[in-house]
Amino acid sequence: MTKTTLLAMTSAMALTCAALPAFAQSGEVNIYSYREQSLLQPLIDKFAEETGIKANVLYAGDGLLERVAAEGELSPVDVVLTVDIGNLVAAEEQGLTQPIAAPALAERVPEAFRDDDGNWTALSLRARVFYVSKDRVDATALTYDDIAGEEWKGRLCTRAGDHPYNIGLIAHRIAANGVDATREWLTRVRDNLAYAPTGGDREGVKNILAGTCDLSITNTYYMGAMLNNEAEPEQKDWAGAARIIYPDFEGEGTQVNVAGGFIAKHAPNAENANALIAFLLSDEAQQIYANTNYEFPVVPSVAPAELTQSWGELKASQVPLTEVAAHRDEAAALVDELRFNEGPQN
Repeated sequence: MTKTTLLAMTSAMALTCAALPAFAQSGEVNIYSYREQSLLQPLIDKFAEETGIKANVLYAGDGLLERVAAEGELSPVDVVLTVDIGNLVAAEEQGLTQPIAAPALAERVPEAFRDDDGNWTALSLRARVFYVSKDRVDATALTYDDIAGEEWKGRLCTRAGDHPYNIGLIAHRIAANGVDATREWLTRVRDNLAYAPTGGDREGVKNILAGTCDLSITNTYYMGAMLNNEAEPEQKDWAGAARIIYPDFEGEGTQVNVAGGFIAKHAPNAENANALIAFLLSDEAQQIYANTNYEFPVVPSVAPAELTQSWGELKASQVPLTEVAAHRDEAAALVDELRFNEGPQN
């Protein structure tokens, strides 16, 4: 990214988002968020109610890490909330973080879902699972290896291989099994696709209803989003045609990605930032994550939403997220090497 492009992007964000305070305020905390306002607002409202600390939030779909880097020591941000392990690790590698001092980090978050030095933490989990046709698939248990078998020829669908959701899955396979085994697996999965991967996670579930494919690799929370979509009620029919299987439940566990956060290196309100992280790891906040977005709480003692529980039990893989993130470049290289996005090649 050129300096001119970055400056233009930063200026545009400043015009479209509410301005944040430029200096430390004893009763405030400044947040940059990739998470949508509909999810975050209930959390920051409850945080303000319980602590008296006002949360100022800048929402954006992209470019927040670049913004923090460009602002440097003058950045007003205290906490950055993001999705995907890649963003969290990238922030640490770029020197944008400081260690989280909240005791709740070590007390409540399993080691696999936080940085060893406290530079970031997961706040919720999202599982990459199988949606299968209720009418055409009898299996009640499947592994990631199973979908590479001949019986799934022409029956799989998913979004583009280079999307962060699938890069996370492929990187997880590399961390667990090595590059060569993952290359062989991904080749077979590619050749079992019903069509060249396209669209979003919901499109795969839509195509199960249409009969175009029988199994879609999709994140769990989309089931809740579709079942409760009053604006587009046809999505309820898509979801109703499928059921969820958690891959590798009886083995090493299902691959998960995270939504998480970190405290900015130059946070002007570091004490309040730690208070916010501690709150987001509380039972109350974890339940809001679970009930609002159908994600899994990262704190093991907090139960998922009742609807989420109805899909089955998540046994999350314990491969550390730092190991998964370390293989993301190799995962992207495999997608390119195998021309995965072109679909089946035999």
